[in-house]
Amino acid sequence: MKYINIIIFITTMFCQDFPYFDGNIAFEYLEKQCDLGPRFPGSKGHDDFIVLIEDYLDPIVDKIVKHEITITHPIWKKPVGITNILARFSPKKEKRLLLLAHWDTREIAEMDSILSNQDKPIIGANDGASGIAILMHLAEIIHNNPLMNIGVDLLFVDGEDMGVSGNAESFGLGTKEFAKIYPLPMPYFGIGLDMVGDKNLDIEIERFSYYQAPQFVDQLWTLAHNLQLHQFKHKLGKPIYDDHRVFYLETKIPTVDIIDFNYLKNNKNLWHTLSDLPENCSAESLEAVGKLVTAFIYMEDLK
Repeated sequence: MKYINIIIFITTMFCQDFPYFDGNIAFEYLEKQCDLGPRFPGSKGHDDFIVLIEDYLDPIVDKIVKHEITITHPIWKKPVGITNILARFSPKKEKRLLLLAHWDTREIAEMDSILSNQDKPIIGANDGASGIAILMHLAEIIHNNPLMNIGVDLLFVDGEDMGVSGNAESFGLGTKEFAKIYPLPMPYFGIGLDMVGDKNLDIEIERFSYYQAPQFVDQLWTLAHNLQLHQFKHKLGKPIYDDHRVFYLETKIPTVDIIDFNYLKNNKNLWHTLSDLPENCSAESLEAVGKLVTAFIYMEDLK
């Protein structure tokens, strides 16, 4: 027990020296995405986001891999173009971490309580923009505070939210396609970020994550405890078929998901509704998740 307490103390001391993740900056990136409007494949917002993210990443990352592919839309059964973007730091380093999030938004608000809204596209402040906002701020943090021993990949995934409701395997299509052509060297571990901006953030341990990467789940949730991030609950939650699951099934690389699937306001569901707006997200939530992944990255670099 004494040995464990020493480890916790050292970990906490190290965390104080990690770069600061500013939730307010991340929230500005969330708003910038939402200002583009819905960003589903085929929309103007979709095209505008590609320009925005390439312009943002180009001066601060070491290498960009742009993956454009045409797939069959699982709902409309028509060809549609999707674009995955991989931003690499120290692309030749063999030891690599992956962080991924989807940037596309849902084309239909089928969970909206108002029937006439259900065929309209969502803005996707939490379901889409929140994870991307964290990746964007992480990119500038790593650029300004270079890592010494590991490389980092930030994967901006398209085509995650195009699926048929109730058919899990029709989601995560961008990740499935990109996993097939992932450039070497591959990462040894991945973290998915999805729906991490909810004002009422409670992040349990997603069940597939526990099955796929129990040792990393333990590291992350223990670190969250040491950082006093109350949003993280050391409790096993339900399985969620998300990009982390798709990536693991395609590559067998241990991958976890940081997600709060219970996106509620006054006990009313906001997920896949027109109410998924910036006003229902918060800088505090983004900062909690961003602080954890930043600390984890820089701890891994010390090993």
